[in-house]
Amino acid sequence: MGAGISDWRLARAVSSQGQLGVVSGTALDAILARRLQTGDPGGHMRRALDRFPSPPIADRIWNTYFVPGGKAAAKPFSPVPLHDVIDPPELVELCIVANFVEVWLAREGHANPVGINYLEKIQIPHLASLYGAMLAGVDYVLMGAGIPFRVPGVLDRLARHEAASYPLTLAGHADDATAVVSFDPRDYLQGTLPLVKRPDFPRHRFVARAGGGPPQARQRIDRRLRRRRPHRRRAQRATARQDAAERARRTRLRRTRHA
Repeated sequence: MGAGISDWRLARAVSSQGQLGVVSGTALDAILARRLQTGDPGGHMRRALDRFPSPPIADRIWNTYFVPGGKAAAKPFSPVPLHDVIDPPELVELCIVANFVEVWLAREGHANPVGINYLEKIQIPHLASLYGAMLAGVDYVLMGAGIPFRVPGVLDRLARHEAASYPLTLAGHADDATAVVSFDPRDYLQGTLPLVKRPDFPRHRFVARAGGGPPQARQRIDRRLRRRRPHRRRAQRATARQDAAERARRTRLRRTRHA
C-alpha cells in the first residue's frame, strides 16, 4: 500500500467492479495538504470538503493550504506540523479531514464496499485518522506492521462518538502506559453528530495470537499452528541431514588432499 499510490482513484475503480477497493491511510494529512497546494486539479478535494460534516473545519484547511492555480514549480511545499503525543488541534483536524476526503472520494459513484489500510506502527495519528474515515462511511479497516489488537475497541467507541485512547509502543519501555494518545470527537465536531457505522475489522487472527478474542478464534489458530509443526520438523530434519552430508563431503576432500 504505497502512500499516494493506492489512492482514491484506484480504490474507486476496484470497488466499481464489485471488488474491495482499499485506500492507503498513510500520511494522508501531508498528501491532502500537497494536493491543495498544487491547486486541486479537477476540483476533487473541494468537492469532498464540501461534504465534510463541519464546514468551518473544512474551510480552515482550504484557506490554510489551497494555492489558486498551484504553487510555482520551484517553490517548496509548505510543511504540515509534525505529530507528537499531544498533537496541535489544527493537525488533528487535518488528519480527520484528509481521511474523510480519501474515503469519500473512493466511495463516490457506487454502492460497493471500500476499505482503508494503516500501519499499526505509525500509532500517533490512528484515532483521528480512523474517525475521519468512519465519518466518510468506510466499510473495512485493515492494519498491518504490528498487532492491532486494540483497534476493535477503538472502533466501538468512535462509532458512538466517544473519547478513545491508544497507548504508544516506545523503544526501551516495557510499560506501554508510558505515553497514551487521546482523542475525543466532540472536541472537534460540535452540535448534532452524524450517524457513524462501525467498519468491519478482520481481527480474529491478531487478537487470538495476542491472547484475546473469541475461544473459537483461538482454537482455529491453535489447530493451524499444530498442522504446521510436523512440516517444520520434517524440514528441520531434512536440513540437518543435508548439513551432515556436506560436512562429510568436506571431510573426505580434506583427507584426499592430505593423502
